[in-house]
Amino acid sequence: MPPAALAAFRQSLAEHGYVEGRNVAILDRLAEGEYDRLPALAAELVRQNVAVLVTTPTTPAVLAAQAATRTIPIVFIIGTNPVEYGLVRSLARPGGNITGFTGLVAEVNAKRLDLLHELVPNASLIALIANPLNSAEIREVERAAAVIGVRLLILRVSNLNEVEEALATLVAQQAGALLVSGDPTFFAWRERLATLAAQHAVPAIYLYREVVEAGGLMSYAMSIVEGYRTVGAYATRILNGEKPADLPVQQSSKSEFVINLKAAKALGIEVPADILVRADEVIE
Repeated sequence: MPPAALAAFRQSLAEHGYVEGRNVAILDRLAEGEYDRLPALAAELVRQNVAVLVTTPTTPAVLAAQAATRTIPIVFIIGTNPVEYGLVRSLARPGGNITGFTGLVAEVNAKRLDLLHELVPNASLIALIANPLNSAEIREVERAAAVIGVRLLILRVSNLNEVEEALATLVAQQAGALLVSGDPTFFAWRERLATLAAQHAVPAIYLYREVVEAGGLMSYAMSIVEGYRTVGAYATRILNGEKPADLPVQQSSKSEFVINLKAAKALGIEVPADILVRADEVIE
């Protein structure tokens, strides 16, 4: 997870009177992309009777937490629609023991696909590299590709060794561009992903701006920092006695579009002015 996001979470806790090591403890349990470990990790935290369960931004993580407890408050940051997955009754009135922050990544993925297609209009086949266990995001990208009218090559990757094989498949299938999943697993692999995309001369768009800072072409996403600040604030309100059922699910109010002109030049791409003016940050 981006350090800036975790820092925002801790800062939000502190601003509301909860300082780690003083009056609150944070127990980290990370599945490191192995989603089949999530139920056991969630169950372990429930056995420890934590006051609040905060999940990482993946649908499987929230579903595992929901399956583990119907009483301990859960605060999520999620990209998919929480109503669609039965996590809350509605955004305004969640009900139950779950609430949080949604960036509605279905819309973000559609926008990422749009930007990629706009920058590389001749790419009739676009590849998606994704965690096979994050089926929700794969379905969302498939729907977005159908709307845009491009063919989608799905490359399912479970570990870092498979990333290189996936890129080789992309080249062999002559995909013209690459959309990298927003799954947190891929954040840990950001430098390798940026390097391989550059080596294979593949224009790619990512969710995390840190990949662009590491040499990737561009990123578009909800503000993860904004999300974790909201999650931190909600966690403190629950610690102070409020119930998740009474806290509306918050929605992302802004997105960040970052583009790396040096990477574009290396790929032989001239970025149109109308794309540049939409960027929140241009790396030169």
